[in-house]
Amino acid sequence: MRRIEGQSFLLLLLVVSVAFGWILKPFYGAILWATVAAVIFAPLNRKLVARTGGRSGIAALVTVLIIIAMVILPLAMIAASLTQEASSLYAKVQSGEYDFARYVQRIFDALPAWATGLLDRFNLNNLPAVRDWLASGAVKGGQVLAPQALSIGLNTFDFMIGLGIMLYLLFFLLRDGKALADRIRRIVPLRADQKAALFGRFADVVRATVKGGILVAIAQGTLGGLAFWFLGIHAPLLWAVLMAFLSLLPAIGSGLVWVPVAIYLLASGAVWQGVALIVYGVLVIGLVDNLLRPFLIGKDAKLPDYVVLISTLGGIEVFGLNGFVIGPVIAAMFMVTWESFSAARQGNDAGATG
Repeated sequence: MRRIEGQSFLLLLLVVSVAFGWILKPFYGAILWATVAAVIFAPLNRKLVARTGGRSGIAALVTVLIIIAMVILPLAMIAASLTQEASSLYAKVQSGEYDFARYVQRIFDALPAWATGLLDRFNLNNLPAVRDWLASGAVKGGQVLAPQALSIGLNTFDFMIGLGIMLYLLFFLLRDGKALADRIRRIVPLRADQKAALFGRFADVVRATVKGGILVAIAQGTLGGLAFWFLGIHAPLLWAVLMAFLSLLPAIGSGLVWVPVAIYLLASGAVWQGVALIVYGVLVIGLVDNLLRPFLIGKDAKLPDYVVLISTLGGIEVFGLNGFVIGPVIAAMFMVTWESFSAARQGNDAGATG
């Protein structure tokens, strides 16, 4: 009888947990970023708690205000400027002022004989086909961007609700985070060493992925945007933000933006600008990635670069922008779980042998 009651209770626990997760699903992004911000700014909050004589509520409120001033307001201003540049660029493309087929033609014309021969061998020199592909891509892009542009105003209210929930939850996570973490540790049905490994790795990966990844992204985006502004390339802020997003992907990075631009500059006759951008991209932008990423990410996350790359791409594909945090966290939990399982198996085998 007790076994049936226990199984029924476990079933009820599972059903109630799934139902609660389903209710929270619309706000999983707000919950995710509140948790991430609480993990990252926990050291600052602890210092403020000490400064305020142990008044955790005041310390949490001050920490939230600092986050608003240092993170949210600058991001809002960048987003406003980015929207203006993106709208201007899109208008120029629609008006025909920017003709990508003409740019491709310039690049084809400037290629050396060995390069055109290589393109001929793989049948990649069909310029009309490239032009048609670009035109269809522009049409599809317009079909995707137009509804998004129209829905910005409609989604503003939902975004503000999500932001309000995130800040509200962040306050309580900062104020009561330690007690909540201790309660979760007691509830999780694992050994003490397994709990310590899981919770420790989770905090390390979140800090490394977000703090390290964002710092690298800001550095590369800023350096790339300054180079584009200096060279007189249109919409430097837009390209800077794009390079920052792409730099979140190790081994791919911002080169997907500045390399094609450098090739176009060389093909269009702006030789010194193209050479300068290549040298700057390799020695400055690339050096930032090679120096900062291993120091900020690899040191804490303890994940190989290829695991970070694959998990980040997969996370973004499944969860959208939130996936650049969720993907590496899931990968880290996967690895530490299997490490704990392997250690337990080896311990059992050693005990059986002894």
